Amino acid sequence: MISAALGAGAVHTGQAMVLLTLAAVLVGAKLLGELVQRAGQPAVLGELLLGIVLGNAVLVGGPDLSSLARSETFAVLAELGVILLLFHVGLESTPREMMAVGGRATAVAVLGVVTPMILGFGVGELLRPQESWMLHAFLGAMLSATSVGITARVLKDADAVRTPFARIILGAAVIDDVLGLLVLAVISGIITAAASGTAPSAGALAAIILKAAVFLVGALAIGSFLSPRLFRTALALRTKGIVQALSLSLCFFLSYLAQVAGLAPIVGAFAAGLVLEGVPFGELLPDGESIEHLLLPLSSVLVPIFFVHMGLMVNLRELAGGSVVLALALTVAAVLGKQTCALAVVTRGVDRLAVGLGMIPRGEVGLIFAGMGLTLKVDGVAVLGPGEFAAVVAMVMLTTLLTPPLLRWRLGNEPVGLADTA
Repeated sequence: MISAALGAGAVHTGQAMVLLTLAAVLVGAKLLGELVQRAGQPAVLGELLLGIVLGNAVLVGGPDLSSLARSETFAVLAELGVILLLFHVGLESTPREMMAVGGRATAVAVLGVVTPMILGFGVGELLRPQESWMLHAFLGAMLSATSVGITARVLKDADAVRTPFARIILGAAVIDDVLGLLVLAVISGIITAAASGTAPSAGALAAIILKAAVFLVGALAIGSFLSPRLFRTALALRTKGIVQALSLSLCFFLSYLAQVAGLAPIVGAFAAGLVLEGVPFGELLPDGESIEHLLLPLSSVLVPIFFVHMGLMVNLRELAGGSVVLALALTVAAVLGKQTCALAVVTRGVDRLAVGLGMIPRGEVGLIFAGMGLTLKVDGVAVLGPGEFAAVVAMVMLTTLLTPPLLRWRLGNEPVGLADTA
């Protein structure tokens, strides 16, 4: 009886600490996000920085909060946050846009994926020769990502969103998201197969690629056909919140199917966002509300938890202990790798350098890839160790910080391509 009471007390104490932590994290993330936004940077950097500060407070005599990074409750909330984040990315990256940008943006996206992957693999081989090829491949896969949100903000502030080079950047980033998720699915599949003792043969590799492609195409084809009819029927009900519930159910269901198919759940969440393009929410909802706006209250709570959780996983001791060289090398590879995008720009009058600079930031997409590296394990050991993870997070922060001033400099010094000649 006494032991049961003590156990119940420990559980309640743990729950109380989680609630207190959430209260502090949510307020702190918003405040720090506001500060970095006023400095001209995306709020995600403030949320990530809060996690890094909390996770390393013990280094300056503060409390040891390492248990927070291992909290199962916090991890589940962070996982929901990243699924919602990719759902929003899918909602904003419609198949119609991908088809409209055509071959120009596709060529830019392909070069912007392949070249950084090669450079990232090379950095791994050079600086981590004793580690498995799986780490090198994963480092390359992470460099393939592009976070267009930061670039889009700079272009909007400069009133350059409708320029030809901006259209190429934004279109290429949409395609980049799809290619990046396919790369992540393939690399994850190979690592999972290797972890089970199966050699990744050419046939197995082709099967993984085919499975990822079939999942995305199948989800789009079937979902795009069914979702408008499903939502029209659901809106005949008088239950409040039916649209939000149905949208989230679709997101979670496709995330589940992706995991069952051996892919990352975020691939399913992204597909769910793409599927909802065909639903005329503006006609079906009162006052023409968008589904993004309806889901904003939930995502504005859960998504920052994901970024704070990623920051908590960063060990500054590991970074100072030698991973800083890896971080700098990955940053150089990340920047140079995206500059090859300019080689694919053949449209006359378009600023090639601006296209390359606009594709640099990794932002939240790079962090999502890094988080996957912590969950993928071979012989019980994560593909990304603490040092590599800290280096990747540093690379994400550096590329995110570099892009706005570089792009503003280019926009201010190069008028070519700024006129809407398309």
